[in-house]
Amino acid sequence: MGTFFRSRTVTTVTAGALSIAAVTSYTSHRNTPISLTDRGSGPPLETLRKKITDPAAVVPSRAAQYSSLAAASVDDPLDILVIGGGATGCGVALDAVTRGLRVGLVERQDFSSGTSSRSTKLIHGGVRYLEKAVFNLDYGQLRLVFHALEERKQFIDNAPHLCHALPCMTPCYGWFETVYYWVGLKMYDLVAGRHLLHLSRYYSAQESSELFPTLAQKGKDRSLKGTVVYYDGQMNDSRVNVSLACTAALAGAAVLNHAEVVSLLKEEGTGRIKGARIRDNLSGEEFNTYAKVVVNAGGPFCDSVRKLANKDAKPMICPSSGVHIVLPDYYSPEGMGLIVPKTKDGRVIFMLPWLGRTVAGTTDSSTSITMLPEPHEDEIEFILDAIRDYLNVKVRRVDVLSAWSGIRPLAMDPNAKNTESISRDHLVCEEYPGLVTITGGKWTTYRSMAEDAVDAAIKSGKLNPVNKSLTSKLCLVGGDGWDPAYFTVLAQEYVRMKVQNGAPVPGEMDTAAAKHLSHSYGTMAEKVASIAQNENLGKRLAHGYPYLEAEVAYCARNEYCESAVDFIARRSRLAFLDTDAASKALPRVIEILAVEHDWDKSRQKEEFQMATKFLETFRSSKNAHFDDGKHT
Repeated sequence: MGTFFRSRTVTTVTAGALSIAAVTSYTSHRNTPISLTDRGSGPPLETLRKKITDPAAVVPSRAAQYSSLAAASVDDPLDILVIGGGATGCGVALDAVTRGLRVGLVERQDFSSGTSSRSTKLIHGGVRYLEKAVFNLDYGQLRLVFHALEERKQFIDNAPHLCHALPCMTPCYGWFETVYYWVGLKMYDLVAGRHLLHLSRYYSAQESSELFPTLAQKGKDRSLKGTVVYYDGQMNDSRVNVSLACTAALAGAAVLNHAEVVSLLKEEGTGRIKGARIRDNLSGEEFNTYAKVVVNAGGPFCDSVRKLANKDAKPMICPSSGVHIVLPDYYSPEGMGLIVPKTKDGRVIFMLPWLGRTVAGTTDSSTSITMLPEPHEDEIEFILDAIRDYLNVKVRRVDVLSAWSGIRPLAMDPNAKNTESISRDHLVCEEYPGLVTITGGKWTTYRSMAEDAVDAAIKSGKLNPVNKSLTSKLCLVGGDGWDPAYFTVLAQEYVRMKVQNGAPVPGEMDTAAAKHLSHSYGTMAEKVASIAQNENLGKRLAHGYPYLEAEVAYCARNEYCESAVDFIARRSRLAFLDTDAASKALPRVIEILAVEHDWDKSRQKEEFQMATKFLETFRSSKNAHFDDGKHT
């Protein structure tokens, strides 16, 4: 989840004078949410869908969003200001604006720059919660499973181009294991009911070998008896997050990345939070923005926001580190994941095909909260050791193309006396008047978490929404009307124009590129293909990967891509897939962004340095330094 502020002493600030230019810009550009006046007689959901899917619709410029936030005054405040641009924060902004509320969101870095881009990429219903529910006769755990399975189905339906069902194979090396997992996963199917993706089933050892050729048949005095395959969802996490932000912007929210909260504003006398002092990290300018309620959706950093309200606030976050590694595609077959249900220390390890590579993880260990968490070498080796026992391929450290660490914001009651209150579920509270905090939870349930936070904000600020939450049936931008065959339109109707030796040369919009664009941008992919064809930006950015130069320009114009890291890490996934490929693509990415954002040579040099430093935190075999004292 996003990061967004710098800690500073809380001060009460009166409304500063806004420039005439800012007010003029706000008056002309303010993007209002759906309201009764612009609905006509149609249902609100249909009106909203038309607004988001309108082919002529474009997100308001970053300058317009800045002006909208700066123009929110004491006399004319936002209904809700969201701090944090991760999955939960952007989910809150989308939920609130679709209820007809006036919404702003600020994010210190980029949308999905924190935990939300560093997940296992699974949309899971909670198999382990079901196991606990059965063995502990815990109805609370069972309710979590029911809820997660319902949200999983809605998640996939609302972003079909970015999400899909993925079969996951559980190897069984004993007959008791086989029966145990078969029964357990059949119960998972039963609990899913109408939200079921596909039925689980048993495969013999021979069938399993055909489905997953690198799965070990024998090893350490054991032989494979068979496997049980069940289905969960998989996603492109940061692109879902960016789509949430852009959908909220199209619906009328003022979303601003690279804008940090430096202090919270309080009402004199009552002490109620009434807004925030914001610094635009791109320009260095500061301004006040006012809101009836502020929602703290800071993920691992939410305690720092709480300390802006009360410097003596007790922690409610217990940070946990989750490390993942990326390996070549031959480690796992396309379309089939592998689950190591119990490692030497009892953890679960996933090995999943993802965007043409294999992602493996995760660890679960206590950590400190930092802006750029790095995986430790022992954590990488732990994952390699865990999958080594289940594969017949030689597992090598040199095969690690990328490795990253994410910080899970496990929530706990700040007034609890022990750590037993630590929860994988989410927590919503209003400890300080006007500041609603939402934390904990998981990607799968981001939508319902956001709904709970907005409900709390409405109660706190006595807000008047026009309608109830609409997000359960609302497709994200690019998802409405998309189908899996959409890539054929791109392949048949567009060419990739590339510049070679100073002259444009037509190239085929091959299947790999067409599928990539379709699954990354949904129905918006034709706009990207148009740029590739009409602006001679059809060349690939990195050998062996389908990312096109046109995507950089499109993301700068339509997805608030403001830096090189924004693109290589969150708009495309090159940094997560292959740090070496991302490093090689970097100069061209910066060159295109320089044209789009009018950067001078100094800014381009600065971007290269920041992106290089960022890539060094991804401990691939190419940039791993085992003697630096930090990863031993």
